[in-house]
Parts: sequence; structure tokens; C-alpha cells
Amino acid sequence: MIDALTDLAAIIASLAGGAFGAAIGPLPAFVFTGFMVIAGEASVLAGGDGAITDQIAFGPAFSPAVSFAGGVAATAYAAKKGYMDGFEHDYHQAKNIAQALGTKPDVLLVGAAFGVLGYWLTVASEGLGMPYDPIAMGVVLSAIFHRLILGYSIIGKVRGSNVLDMGPFEREERRTSADGGKEMVDLAEAETPKGGDAIAPERQAGAAAAGRFAVEPWLPHQYKWGHVATLGAFVGILGAWISIMTESAFLGFGISAASLLFLNLGIEKVPVTHHITLPAGTAALAAWVPADNALAANAPVAYEGGAVLAGTSVEVALLVGLAFGLVCALFGELFQRVFYAHGDTHVDPPAAAIVFGTALVAILYVAGVFGTTIWVPWF
Repeated sequence: MIDALTDLAAIIASLAGGAFGAAIGPLPAFVFTGFMVIAGEASVLAGGDGAITDQIAFGPAFSPAVSFAGGVAATAYAAKKGYMDGFEHDYHQAKNIAQALGTKPDVLLVGAAFGVLGYWLTVASEGLGMPYDPIAMGVVLSAIFHRLILGYSIIGKVRGSNVLDMGPFEREERRTSADGGKEMVDLAEAETPKGGDAIAPERQAGAAAAGRFAVEPWLPHQYKWGHVATLGAFVGILGAWISIMTESAFLGFGISAASLLFLNLGIEKVPVTHHITLPAGTAALAAWVPADNALAANAPVAYEGGAVLAGTSVEVALLVGLAFGLVCALFGELFQRVFYAHGDTHVDPPAAAIVFGTALVAILYVAGVFGTTIWVPWF
């Protein structure tokens, strides 16, 4: 692990990757990763060696823990410096991950620094053999670090009846200031200005409308429990089918990530699904692969033929994908309600859901349900 942490070439590449994510914006950088995964897995299906997926899409330059997480940290920094005040965005500008940040040297340096941090966090998880997706954990931890380092609250001020309450958003309630950020609206002053008469109610209403929402769900079109569960179930089946038909745990993830191009272009209600397809596809393969399959032979753990779900039918594996899709979609929603909706910067719910889902694959291997972890690391 020490050699990987001090790999100078990888560190230099991660500096560039983090700056790249800052320059073009976190979400565009992640879409780029999705296209590289599709290219890489297509190459493997054509007989390639997987270098595009391993060294480009998930490597030290363009790994989501590097380019995406570096871009997220740079966005939080740029918002705090006031560089993003002119952009139109309904939430705090530090959550505006679809926005390219351009070429300001200090912004690029922040992205580069967090690119290296994301690389180190990934290597640390890999070196310790932690049983979850190390890249996804790097994305989550990097976001926690940027909140701490840049002076943002870890969770923010809870304005609903409890941390899970999205009611204030549904009622279009507005806040008067940004937690950890600049003041947006001061309604108390608007109601009783010094040395003057009270401001008219319509002006007070206008001031309130100018503030941020009291609670900011990660995706306004994808936060209701029933909607999230339904999406998770069907996309889980889709991710499982893609993985079984191609014997690739990552192709569905690449397709989901690339589909966010449409969301980045402003097409409303495009769902975010990569946190569903990756765990669902991985779990489906863990249930489906027979003992003589190359995926079982190359897994981080020895294949256990006596597992409850080892070498099952495609139909059973698809149901496993459905279950994982459902659970991971709901976990992502739970995570966003705690760590995203009340805070000022982007903490990635899909990355947290992928950590949870891949850890669940490992747990079910230990419990004797799955015969292998497919690609999920192991101690």
C-alpha cells in the first residue's frame, strides 16, 4: 500500500484528473467516466485487456474519486469565493455540480489537491482490502473532507420536523440564509426596516422567494420513497440483465453514468441510476456465475460452490438484481436526506449507496449466500 500511496506517476496523474474535473465541472467529468467505461468494457468483449476501464475510467486520472470528487471540492471552494454568484441555480452554488468552473488557477489547484486526496483514499481502502467499492468510498470521504476543510457544516441545519422530512421542500418553504455561506435574505429586517415603515407584504414575499429552499432534496424528481423504490426495482433488473449477458459488472454502470449527459444538458426528470446498476449487476453475477466461470476464478476470494445462491438460473439472478436495486436506491435516498438536503455542498448519495451495496455483496458471501464477491475487494 505504501508503494501505491507514493507512486509519483499516479500522484501526478491524479493532480491532472482533479484539475480536469474542476475545469469542466464534476458532472461532465463523471459523464466522461461513463463513456470510458462503455468503451473499456466493449473492448474487453472484443478481446481487449481491460486497460481502458482499469487505467482510464477507474485509474488515477479519471476515477470518480479523483476527477468527480476533485471537481466537487473545487465547486465548493469556488462558491465560497463568490466565483459562481452569476450562475443560475436553485440551490446553494456549491451544489451546482453541472457547471464548468473554467480556468481560474486557484480553483484548478483545489481540484488537483482533492484529486490526489481521492487517489490516496482509494489506495488506502484497496491496501487494507476493505470489502466495498474503494472508489465510491473515496468519493464519499472526499466530500466529508472538503466540508471540514472549507468550513461547511457536515449535515447543515435541519429545518423540517426531523432530518428525513422533505415536507418543507414540498411546501416550497424558503430559508433566510445559507448555512456556512453568505446571507441570502433577511426577512426580519425586511419586515421592520430601521427608521422606516414596514415593507409591504408583497415585497416580503418576494424576499422570501429569493432565498434558498428550506430543504433541498438531491433530485427534486427522484426523492419520494415509492418513486425511488419502483425505479430501483426495475433498474436493478436492467443492471442484472446487462451484467449477465455480457459478464461485465461495470457496463451497466457506464451506461447509467453516460445517460447523465442528458441531465447535464438540462433535460428534466432524467433519473440517476448508476448506484443501482452497479450493485445490482455485481450481486446478480455473484448469484449466477458457475464455479468454472472466469469471473469466479479471478474473484478476490475463492469460489464457494456450496453457497445458497451459487450458479443459479438467470431468472433467480435477475430477482437478486431487483432486490439489490431496490435496497440501494432506498439507501441512496436515506443518505441524501441526512447528508445532502440540509447542507450547502454536494455529498454524493449514489457513491454512498454503491459502498453500501458492494459491502452487502461481501456480507452475503461471508454468510454463505453468494459463492463469490465477483470484483468486490476482500481482506
